[in-house]
Amino acid sequence: MYIVIMGAGRVGLNLASNLVSRGHDVTLIESDDSLCGNAAAELDALVICGNGTDTKTLEEANVSEADVFVAATGNDEANLLSCILVKQYNIPKIIARLSNPDHEEAFKKVGIDDVISPELTAAGYLEKLITRPKVADLIVIGKGDAEILDLTVKNNKVIGKKINEINPTDDYIIVALYKNGEITIPKADMVLNEGDKVSILVKNRAVKDVVKTFTK
Repeated sequence: MYIVIMGAGRVGLNLASNLVSRGHDVTLIESDDSLCGNAAAELDALVICGNGTDTKTLEEANVSEADVFVAATGNDEANLLSCILVKQYNIPKIIARLSNPDHEEAFKKVGIDDVISPELTAAGYLEKLITRPKVADLIVIGKGDAEILDLTVKNNKVIGKKINEINPTDDYIIVALYKNGEITIPKADMVLNEGDKVSILVKNRAVKDVVKTFTK
């Protein structure tokens, strides 16, 4: 894909680097000379020192050919303006970074549905790690109403039981089982042993109960 990213700060630069490493064609737009120079030195990508809220700069980046445009600066107003400008090029996907959640409605009103907030996401992730210390890892999915948890089986109530004796329920389903370091798709007659690691898709309302069921 061809992706145009506005903003070479922490978020934009890391995103560009990841995309380039996966073989995508990336152009990065940055108005700050220092950040622009840093990005040019680090990336195997076209870096344009200019303002992403300026039509000439966007056209220099061949934004009309882009599959995705990402407004990734820390300035909500600049991100909003650039998204409004690029909509005229009929880009299949436009993504905007949002720093202040109070501005989300403004983005939605102009038709920018893919709005992300790395700061809020990181804060939410840290909060979950603090409040759910028994969870080895987690992934928030959907609109935040479900999660995939990685748990280590420690509860005698499930140790020795077959998968079909405890799974699935209305609140969760075991989606993966790790034995001897290898991942397997759970089968009904598989038995859970102490120390097994399981990945569980669970609704938010049931997270505490599920963690107790498998680890307490």
